[in-house]
Amino acid sequence: MAEDLKIIKGHKEAQYQSIYQQIEALLGGETDVIANLANIAAALKEQFNWFWVGFYLVKDEELVLGPFQGPVACTRIQKGRGVCGTSWAQAKTLIVEDVDAFPGHIACSSLSKSEIVVPLIKNDVVWGVLDVDSDTLAAFDELDKLWLEKIINLL
Repeated sequence: MAEDLKIIKGHKEAQYQSIYQQIEALLGGETDVIANLANIAAALKEQFNWFWVGFYLVKDEELVLGPFQGPVACTRIQKGRGVCGTSWAQAKTLIVEDVDAFPGHIACSSLSKSEIVVPLIKNDVVWGVLDVDSDTLAAFDELDKLWLEKIINLL
């Protein structure tokens, strides 16, 4: 596949359908996980123009910053801390409408207002998380959860 994305406007469902197919094609035949994570982050950032899109990977019992798109970020996150660490500890997707109201939120940027974190799970073990931040409140919903989990399952 050519590395150019077709960015579409319109309803969120249609945007996800389009970007899902493009991500699936980008990942097809590529076995390098870092390359795949980088392309997923870039594709999602381009399509939705979220504030920050990236991955944290489990290394030595903490989350370590991986491929991302957006401003500089926190480098390491402890299990159970913040939205990412909590998603890791609970092995479930978390949607946070207002990050300032989330107990123990780690503010890598004061511009982040809402967040969704999707755990990357293989053989019942969380090996990382997809973290997406928006600079608007309540930017994420169950449709985002559905599609982002579906995209992560391509890995």
